[in-house]
Amino acid sequence: MKLKNIALGSALLMGATLAALPAQAADKVRIATEGAWAPFNYIDENGKPQGFDVDIAWALCEKMAADCEVVTQDWDGLIPGLKVRKFDAIIASMSITEERLRAVDFSNKYYSGGLRYLAPKGSNIDLNNLNGKVIGAQRATLAAQYLEDNLMSTAELKFYDTQDNVYLDLVAGRLDVVLSDELPTYDWLKTSGNGDKFEFKGEAFKKEDEIGIAVRKGDKLKDKFNKALDEILADGTYAEINAKYFPFSIY
Repeated sequence: MKLKNIALGSALLMGATLAALPAQAADKVRIATEGAWAPFNYIDENGKPQGFDVDIAWALCEKMAADCEVVTQDWDGLIPGLKVRKFDAIIASMSITEERLRAVDFSNKYYSGGLRYLAPKGSNIDLNNLNGKVIGAQRATLAAQYLEDNLMSTAELKFYDTQDNVYLDLVAGRLDVVLSDELPTYDWLKTSGNGDKFEFKGEAFKKEDEIGIAVRKGDKLKDKFNKALDEILADGTYAEINAKYFPFSIY
C-alpha cells in the first residue's frame, strides 16, 4: 500500500511538472527573398518585403505553424547566405537547375515560368539574327545562362545585379533587347510608367522552368514545405494569392 501511494504521488508530481512547462515553441524559420523582382518580391514604401513570393512564404508558414521571419538578400548572396546559415530557406523565384541542385535542395515547384524577349515597340528585331545587338539580363539567372550559352559570340551581352537596372538601361536606350522571365516582365509592362513604350518580341520559351524553395542539403524543412504546398494548393489559398497578381494561373 505504501509503495502504491509513493508511485501515485510520483505520477501526480510528474503530471503537475509537465503541465507547468510552456507549450512547445513553434519552429523558427528565417526565409530570404531578393526584394527586387516585382511582382514576386519587392520592398514597399515602409521598407517591408512584399509580393507573390512573400505571400506564399507566409501562407506556408501558417500551414507549418512556424515562427517565420522574411528577410532580404541581394540575389548573388542568396545561396552563399543559405549555406552559411544566415537564413533557412530561399523563396525568391529561384529556378530549379542542375547546377543549383549540386549546392542546395529544392522543394516541389510553386510556380512555372518561361523566358521572353522585350524590346521597344516598332523596333526591327529579328530574333533569329541578333548579331551585334546589345542584350541585357540579370546576372546569375536562367536568362543570363541562356544568353551566355547561345549568343556570347554573336551579340554584346550586358548583365546586371537587379532586374530593375536591366529595365533602366533599356529605357535609357543602352540596350536593344532584354531577355527575362515572362511573368515579372508582364507586370513591368502593365505597371511601370514606361511599359507602353515596349513590347514582347516572339513567344515565351524555356517554359519548363520550375521555381522552387531552396533549403540546405539534407534539411528536412524541404518535406515540411512540400506538405504545406500541397495544403495551400488543395484548400484554395494558392489560387487566391495567384489571382492577386495575375489573371491566369502561373502554377
